[in-house]
Amino acid sequence: MEMTRMLLKPWRVMLPMLLLAQGLGAVWAGAAEAASPQPGAARAPWPAHHGQVQSQLYLGESESSRKRPLLVALGGAEGGNAWAGPRAETMRQRFLADGYAVLALAYFGLPGIPAQLDRIDLQGVREAIFKVAHSSPQIEPRCIAVIGGSKGAELALLLASRSPEIKAVAAVVPGSAVFVGHTETFDTGSFSDQGEELPFVPLSEAAVPALIAGDKRKVFDLMMQDSAAMARARIPVERINGPVFFLSATQDELWDSKAMSEQMMATLQRSGFAHAHAHTAIEGGHSAPMRKLNLARDFLNTHFLPQVAGGCVR
Repeated sequence: MEMTRMLLKPWRVMLPMLLLAQGLGAVWAGAAEAASPQPGAARAPWPAHHGQVQSQLYLGESESSRKRPLLVALGGAEGGNAWAGPRAETMRQRFLADGYAVLALAYFGLPGIPAQLDRIDLQGVREAIFKVAHSSPQIEPRCIAVIGGSKGAELALLLASRSPEIKAVAAVVPGSAVFVGHTETFDTGSFSDQGEELPFVPLSEAAVPALIAGDKRKVFDLMMQDSAAMARARIPVERINGPVFFLSATQDELWDSKAMSEQMMATLQRSGFAHAHAHTAIEGGHSAPMRKLNLARDFLNTHFLPQVAGGCVR
């Protein structure tokens, strides 16, 4: 199944946004200043429809009376609801056949939800997931897993690290920190939670020429050289309450998903992480792992699905 467009459309929309800004100096100065927002203080008004999401629930046919675990599926920087589209149908059907209910969730880029990837509200995503989990008699609400690609993997890991109700994560070509949002001025982060903008890795002055040149990987490599910002914006994966799987790309042309996955694996190992965790690097670019999603499926089926019979209690 072709998954390239389904989860990813990174950064090519961002160059015209950058050129609309009033000046490059203002852009990078504002971004650097915004990297560590003060608690409770947003740098700009919350975007329209802040905290709103759209979702589509898929329930497979089953003769069993056993409740299904809920798999929340998140797309990436292309916005919209990638997992509700036709390109995702084959993989959706495989998960449904395995016994999951699948919740395809859109967090920006559709009417009625935020237009841009700008301080997406984790609380709004969390509430939407729990509402579905607790409202369907066919779902076991204690058994929730999340799968996401690229920015969706960043969101999946971040959400699970702050929500112990989520019991497993599959992160495909993930980032290890919260990065700058995709707005005209690049002075806000990608995510917020409970009224607070989360610390993020900003677009630096050094990265602007690479952005103009369209060298996406260099943009992220240069941003990631800010070790202090990376530390502040780090996703605390060691707090995740269940198995974690990373699927990265060896020649990732967007960001170094392989190195960031290795770093997160090392963090889990140093912390004595009690749950199963694994990392597989796929030869190829940012989209190559999308053709290997059965590896994520196999991991979840092995390390998460057996817990459903016991209600995923821990």
